[in-house]
Amino acid sequence: MSEITKEDSEICKKEIRSNVFEIGGHQWYILFYPQGCEICNHLSVFLCAANHQKLLPDTLHKFYKREHDWGWKNFIELPTLLDGFIDDSGSLIIKAQVQVIRKSVNGPFPCLDSQYRKELLRVYFKVVKQIFLRFMKEKRNKLMEDKTRWTSLCAFWLGMDQKPRRAMSREKMDVIQKLVVKHFFINKNVTSPLVMDFLFKGLNSLVLDTNKEKIILTISKQIVRLLKDDSDASENTLITLEDEPKKEIAFAAKELAVPIVSVDNDMFVLADDAMLLLEKAVLEPFPDERVPPNRMEVDYDEESDDEKLLTEYARHTLEVFVLDHIFCNKIEIAYKEASELKMHEELIR
Repeated sequence: MSEITKEDSEICKKEIRSNVFEIGGHQWYILFYPQGCEICNHLSVFLCAANHQKLLPDTLHKFYKREHDWGWKNFIELPTLLDGFIDDSGSLIIKAQVQVIRKSVNGPFPCLDSQYRKELLRVYFKVVKQIFLRFMKEKRNKLMEDKTRWTSLCAFWLGMDQKPRRAMSREKMDVIQKLVVKHFFINKNVTSPLVMDFLFKGLNSLVLDTNKEKIILTISKQIVRLLKDDSDASENTLITLEDEPKKEIAFAAKELAVPIVSVDNDMFVLADDAMLLLEKAVLEPFPDERVPPNRMEVDYDEESDDEKLLTEYARHTLEVFVLDHIFCNKIEIAYKEASELKMHEELIR
């Protein structure tokens, strides 16, 4: 909190600095220009890093060595400032809430304090939702826009051996995460930290659902072993070890939304055949257009419906991002190479 008094706000005073305060291991101060900074008839206000000489020369953070302040030149018009914002003692009080956002130890997505997230969400919920929605709509329109080519590509994919298809249906998590940050993080955009935070929550949702499916599979196999050991049924009527887990999983996970992507150690893996998943991504409704899935909840006790919805949007955005990456950088390239080879062979013939 900083206070401007009558003496400070005299016309001759061009610049006023608040006392230095410390947040997040860094020192800060608020800088005021009562006459405006490069602009007339406005109060200009900036939050500044007092120890900016110790900051890195360049970083994704808003504050760095070459640019250690951030604020508004036209914060408020002076006539408006004098009309109700200055108290009876002639003082103007301005509060600045600061949070130092650090990268998560589990990945490249910076995470927010829960209370700060809620405050940003009240202002930027619709903006962040639209960022995710615009991305998914754009990818949907692109994935299957050429019907003739799509038919040819499906025939190519079905004619491929299972081993190369499985190899193409996966990508390293760190590769995808870096690309996601590069795509969605816009430096100096106030909504970017919120977008990154929900992408991290969406990633956690993917990981937890994958772990839940693994637990169901393990339990199912144990049940089948017990049934096989204890059953006196004939070999013809005995349920096999191979088939039973599938039925158990279908029963135990029937409330879960069918995933597009699962997580296997450090890899993103397509949860089904790539062509089927592409059709699913194009045709299925968006998160708030369908009945919310009964997912394993992650710190949802104090979360608002808006937070839960944006987590679903972020999760689906990640799934579509992985699917689009694999389709464009692996499947389409293999298809193009095969088409060029076929054309070359026909020319030789």
